Amino acid sequence: MDYNTVYVGMDVHKESFTLCSFTIEEDKASHTQRVRSDYRQVLKYLEFLRTIYGEDAHFICGYEAGCLGFTLYHQLTDHNVKCVILAPTTMLEQRGGKRIKTDKRDAALIGRCLAQHNYSPVHIPTEEDDQIKEYIRMRADHKLSLKKVKQQILAFCMRHGYRYEEGSCNWTQKHIKWMKALKPGGMYKETLDEYLATFDWLTDKLDRLDKRIEELASGEKYQESVKKLTCFLGVRTQTALTVLVEVGDFKRFASAEKFSSYIGLVPGEDSSGDDCNGLSITKAGNAQVRTLLVEAAQSYSRGRIGSKSKELKARQAGNTPQVIRYADKANERLRRRYYKMVIGKGKPCNVAKTAIARELACFMWGMMTDRIA
Repeated sequence: MDYNTVYVGMDVHKESFTLCSFTIEEDKASHTQRVRSDYRQVLKYLEFLRTIYGEDAHFICGYEAGCLGFTLYHQLTDHNVKCVILAPTTMLEQRGGKRIKTDKRDAALIGRCLAQHNYSPVHIPTEEDDQIKEYIRMRADHKLSLKKVKQQILAFCMRHGYRYEEGSCNWTQKHIKWMKALKPGGMYKETLDEYLATFDWLTDKLDRLDKRIEELASGEKYQESVKKLTCFLGVRTQTALTVLVEVGDFKRFASAEKFSSYIGLVPGEDSSGDDCNGLSITKAGNAQVRTLLVEAAQSYSRGRIGSKSKELKARQAGNTPQVIRYADKANERLRRRYYKMVIGKGKPCNVAKTAIARELACFMWGMMTDRIA
């Protein structure tokens, strides 16, 4: 333990920062200040602390991951200030009684976590990874907007007695043609046309964004890794690229279990004495990757064990025999395990898919860390 180190807990918000100092020797937060949300105010606060702890004091600042992203981290590190972003789900929590939550207490908790190392730091992505990550998340926002517009159009048709009886599936070309041919009276027609115009605009935009993501994935930095990951069932270019930019360096995880824990796909536990109760998955860590892997796991719920579609063979083409063999081994095992859980043991489908997603994450970690023997 370094008794010349001062840990600065920062509870950061859009309009203000609450700062406090914490040292191992004192074991309590002190010199709490509330300042406006400007990194220069943090630098001023550190200069103030130097008058108390001495010029040779070493400062480590920290704040919870949140709305500020990595901006404050980069601003402070550019001024040679060591900064850490703490993952909220890994910080120690107050237990027992009613919790009193204030900015001052939150800053003190962050300072204590820094001093006692009761946290896991957030991975800081490279600038290129962060740019692509923001682009993919923007695409996901538009996808949600399209989903909402689809629901609004179907609800409008239902409210006015229009039922599609020419087919069993919505949003096929035939269904869209049927909706565009509807002729409700008065302003209803104009309302439906506006809805459909928004649908067309979002559909075209998503097509354009998807093509751009394909271009990004073919870049020199990502091409080989994307090609490897798409050897797995249910993992296409967008999923592979998202996992790569969200995770960054897979080798920072000591094991596959550590990686699956990072994305919150491991079951929780509530134990006391001899009682051991299993819980649902923790849902800690990266929600983007967790969601994509659960969606990818849907592909293992259908098809014959050991079979490969033409599309999967095309995605695997160009990889080394070792990579293809490893992916085939994973695909066969996961599909067999899904059927065993659902048909053999009667597990709910969603429970089985979540378990498959966890194992898929482990196989991905093995692929990206060259553990494919």
